[in-house]
Amino acid sequence: MFDFTFHNPTRILFGKGAIARIREYIPQGARVLMTYGGGSIKRNGVYEQVQDALKDWQVWEYGGIEPNPRYETLMPAVELVRREGIDFLLAVGGGSVLDGTKFIAAAVPFEGEPWDILEKRAPVHAAVPLGAVLTLPGTGSEMNGYAVISHSAKRAKLAFGSPLVYPRFSALDPETTFSLPPRQTANGIVDTFVHVMEQYLTYPVDAPLQDRMAEAILLTLIEQAPRVMQNPTDYDARANIMWCATVALCGIVGVGVPQDWATHAIGHEITALYDIDHARTLAIVLPAVMQAKREAKRAKILQYAERVWDIREGDEEARIDAAIQRTREFFESVGIPTRLSAYGIGREAIPAIVSQLREHGMTALGEHGDITPEVAGSILELCL
Repeated sequence: MFDFTFHNPTRILFGKGAIARIREYIPQGARVLMTYGGGSIKRNGVYEQVQDALKDWQVWEYGGIEPNPRYETLMPAVELVRREGIDFLLAVGGGSVLDGTKFIAAAVPFEGEPWDILEKRAPVHAAVPLGAVLTLPGTGSEMNGYAVISHSAKRAKLAFGSPLVYPRFSALDPETTFSLPPRQTANGIVDTFVHVMEQYLTYPVDAPLQDRMAEAILLTLIEQAPRVMQNPTDYDARANIMWCATVALCGIVGVGVPQDWATHAIGHEITALYDIDHARTLAIVLPAVMQAKREAKRAKILQYAERVWDIREGDEEARIDAAIQRTREFFESVGIPTRLSAYGIGREAIPAIVSQLREHGMTALGEHGDITPEVAGSILELCL
């Protein structure tokens, strides 16, 4: 196991009625900006719950943060916060709203062009404090210091991270997810699954606890996915999936172990160019990465095959093939295709995706740093 330092400052408020409890953790007298997405919170009762919790504070609102939150959408909120002297942010929605709000938090005190935080990896020295009310599990943004932001004009989708943008608290009430469309529920399940795989499916470093925590999340997702897809108001299934998504990317699974993240890097470029849902790009790319890097990942794929899918018969090659196939089948079982062709994207798209990777400095991806743009091109061939 590698050496590590682990600290996670986010307080989780989990369960029925969690939204009402946020009033205990917002500073008295704070000037609060409530951010949200397309307005679903006004149809499912979440908006009213948050408004009731915030009745003792002065509150501004900023809606319209889209999936794959855009720099162009977020900058007016940055100006609003600066202009009004707002000193606390409350993100209400899914991972995109949380990510966008983290960028707002970092951008407000930033001196210079805020996009440099992502494009030039400029350090974040200060940020407006924030909290969250989660309504769409999957990204894990509710308990980490990372965010992914898109720039329409630049056709870029880039990530940044800072300990200063961890939410002070996150309220997770599974009942807020009852009204999610099947597409969003499935996206969250796949997003969570791939987050775990990026930290797990690398190479052994004698970290059995981390391995078994990762496998526990994967097994729970496989078990709970059919329940929630068949019965969207199954509270326990919703709760289990919601907690899986949070634990998958709160940092604990990835301590002391090598991590990959090539699937995410390639997937981000597909989203930036073709506007395909983030989770759906992951479902396309992960099986191809497993296939292309089957030698480097051999030991862990075989472990995954046995412990997660109970694949024990056949030689090693057959078990690896079966594990990759079972992964595809799981994604497809929740209605998510695993081929670019399902979106009308063919071989002609590969040069543009590879060019974007090169432009954004994604030239040494994977746990070994050996996924060059050329290797990424061969992985994309396997995605067709």
